[in-house]
Amino acid sequence: MSQVTTTDLYEVTMALSYLREDMRAPATFSLFVRDLPPGRGFLVAAGLEPALDYLSRFRVSGSDVVEFAEALRRPVEDLAPLRGLSFDGQVRAVPEGRLVFAGEPLLEVTAPLPQAQLVETYLLSLVCHQTAVASKAARCVLAGAGRPLVDFSLRRSHGPEAGIQAARLCALVGFAGTSNVAAARRYGIPAAGTMAHSYVEAFGSEEQAFRAFARTHPGPVTFLVDTYDTDRGVATAARVLADLGLGPECGIRLDSGDLGAQAHRARAALDAAGLRDVRIIASGGLDEYGVDRLVREGAPIDAYAVGTKVGTAADAPYLDAAYKLVEYDGRPVMKLSAAKGTAPAPKQVFRDPGLNDVIGLSNEDPPEGTEPLLRTVMRGGLRTEPPATLTASRTRFETDIAALPEAARRIEEPVPPAPVVSTRLAALTTVVRHRTEAQTGSGRTAPG
Repeated sequence: MSQVTTTDLYEVTMALSYLREDMRAPATFSLFVRDLPPGRGFLVAAGLEPALDYLSRFRVSGSDVVEFAEALRRPVEDLAPLRGLSFDGQVRAVPEGRLVFAGEPLLEVTAPLPQAQLVETYLLSLVCHQTAVASKAARCVLAGAGRPLVDFSLRRSHGPEAGIQAARLCALVGFAGTSNVAAARRYGIPAAGTMAHSYVEAFGSEEQAFRAFARTHPGPVTFLVDTYDTDRGVATAARVLADLGLGPECGIRLDSGDLGAQAHRARAALDAAGLRDVRIIASGGLDEYGVDRLVREGAPIDAYAVGTKVGTAADAPYLDAAYKLVEYDGRPVMKLSAAKGTAPAPKQVFRDPGLNDVIGLSNEDPPEGTEPLLRTVMRGGLRTEPPATLTASRTRFETDIAALPEAARRIEEPVPPAPVVSTRLAALTTVVRHRTEAQTGSGRTAPG
């Protein structure tokens, strides 16, 4: 399946019309999130690296034109102007790992209008999905309060590729590992895993299962102890670990029931058996809310495996994001629709060390003590620097999250910072609004 044809049909019809009308002047589109989802105090910018890969390879082939023509039920010749179209524009973007807030552009694309239009859908899909998942995973890291987390999301993700993306994003915000073998290999993430209940059920007893597993995997091992009776499973695991001398770095996994109460009983049993070094790992429908509750209650859990709810960003699975034209052929433009208006012109976000942000024009001087967030990452359709590593992105995340106000870090009822608009951007918005209203007749009161 071609990435070029993975788009909404109206992108094709608009791009073809632009070409027919010879509207090829530079256009700037801004991709931003209008409002943060409920329960979010911040977003983690993500999806830029695969977006740049997509743009650098973007080229409309002959077979793409055939697909477009078939979708439109028109002769292939009608779509001929699209053939050979490639992306040779500029991208300014917030690097992956940085925190962003409502109204701030995550990226801005400047390219000939047909090019900039045709890439809209794919860019939105990449950036929205990955930013949503990275933000959910980041909240799990906060909830864990320093305890290791492992990504278990692949089997419940919205498709295998989404699962690979989730593993990468979890690593980006500080997860210790992933169960996803392909992602571990592709991105250099430590692979981690235990066993399934079916493995235990396949043997005549838990003890047979644990001993067989240890024979194949001499260490360290983690035994899943809740297939039948959890307390007995813990006792059996402790006996096998002690008999085989497999204490340090080994573990047991709790996957159901009252994880806090079970962890307290398991810890006591392991300690009584002289296995103080054996870790307790918890899983089973966890996300930041469950992890936060267990941590605050003092559950003796050493690490958490999170999957379904994180890989799907279950409580906020989409972002109210937009990709809007803000300038065409040097002319600032804006949308006036109620509740969905936009601000004109290419923009920049200026941030001080306390994450107090000012959204301004791209060509204005930074306020004192601030840095610009958006960087030029592509020029002439080519990257301006090598792809960012996971380590670099994680370092950016760790720096921003450490500076985030406590109210925005809260798991329950966070309060996100509110960026302010610069004086110059506010003034230009007023000018363009009045000009647009005058030209279109909008904003006028109908005669009574």
